[in-house]
Amino acid sequence: MAAELARSSASVWSKFGLGFITGTDWDPIADKFGALPFIYGTLVSSAVALAIAIPLVVGSAIFLAELASPRVSAICTFFIELLAAIPSVILGLMGIFILVPAVRAVEPSLVKWLGFLPLFRGAPYGVGLLTAGLILSLMILPYITVITREVLLQVPRPLQEGMLALGATHWETVWKVCLPYARPGVIGAVFLSLGRALGETMAVTMVIGNTPKISASLLDPSYTMAAVIANELAEAAGDLHLASLVAIGLSLMMITVVINGAARLMLYRLGEGRR
Repeated sequence: MAAELARSSASVWSKFGLGFITGTDWDPIADKFGALPFIYGTLVSSAVALAIAIPLVVGSAIFLAELASPRVSAICTFFIELLAAIPSVILGLMGIFILVPAVRAVEPSLVKWLGFLPLFRGAPYGVGLLTAGLILSLMILPYITVITREVLLQVPRPLQEGMLALGATHWETVWKVCLPYARPGVIGAVFLSLGRALGETMAVTMVIGNTPKISASLLDPSYTMAAVIANELAEAAGDLHLASLVAIGLSLMMITVVINGAARLMLYRLGEGRR
């Protein structure tokens, strides 16, 4: 797959070199192509999604595994798993008709109270990196929650009972025994979901604004690598335009490989530390 993508995008690399990765201009009419705005939008929207989802996921998984009764845990887990079955285009429609107006209504308050931060400046469009991060967090939440719950349920009972026998509270046992033991599984679930977020297309395309620019504000519209491929591949203006879209696909694949490789290395080091 990588070889085919590299072959189909060879003309782009020969003309622009690494300038294609660092370039910020995207003008098919003038044959100027730079992928940096799309890389930026992809990474930032995924980072926002993880920042929103991880605290919710860890809290939900602890509740389901350690606090809720088996019946309540099973019912809640069933409904959480249903989120993973919702098609992304349906979530995109929900984002357009529900999430975008809600974010547009909240953004003036964010600008008023947090406008001193570069992350919350700009006009209240409703579409942008913040909205894309919210819809992505909803999409990756069931994956991380279910895996984290299962990992927490695998914590050896003698470890928890030993901590309780020493006088620890239930919360101290969860915080100092269960979570450290489950850390590799949680990190694996996070990186698995990050791969989903990086490659998500339709839902993000419908709410991110599709504007190829780099902005520090989460309220501004942006663009992702998957979204530009989906929007422009069928209407590529020329061979160089088509090759540039393929080069973006290759770049996205390489980013995914690097992130998964980093996750493997991190999990390996955690495993060595545990042994």
